[in-house]
Amino acid sequence: MLPHFKTTAITLVTALSIALTAAAPASAWGRREQDTLKGAVGAAILLSIINDANNKRRAAPVYREQPIYREEPAPRQHGHAKPRHDDRGHSSSQNSIYNTPVARAFNSYSSSERRLIQRRLAHWGYYRGGMDGSFGPGTYSAISAYASDKGHGRSLGTTAGAFEIFDRLIY
Repeated sequence: MLPHFKTTAITLVTALSIALTAAAPASAWGRREQDTLKGAVGAAILLSIINDANNKRRAAPVYREQPIYREEPAPRQHGHAKPRHDDRGHSSSQNSIYNTPVARAFNSYSSSERRLIQRRLAHWGYYRGGMDGSFGPGTYSAISAYASDKGHGRSLGTTAGAFEIFDRLIY
């Protein structure tokens, strides 16, 4: 508060000293010329105060991009895959939805394209999750239902088929 008051006071004193200096020779002028000079000085003071106030009210930057956390697919193992157990004791194999051609195709698109796919699926009633661009069970179920309804359910078995379905959603 004090620096703002100090700056305003300095600006006001400077403007008044200029006005008084200019007003002495202006005493020979008529009343209209003196009023014009006062108006110009007043406008300069007001403009200085407004500019000073605007410089103090700079908005902090807003960061909209949120980090996306994905479950990393397990590395492929040769031979027989050992079942893994989650925290609840349920076993899951290496063939999760994160290892499917659909997941690989989906994750190859840019973040904005992935969110567009999710928005389109939500628009048509297939997807109910957040538009975060991350691949999970909700996205997988929505894509599977959409492809089945369009008669392309078997296309999801290959990466090329998944790309074809995603391209239809994007373009």
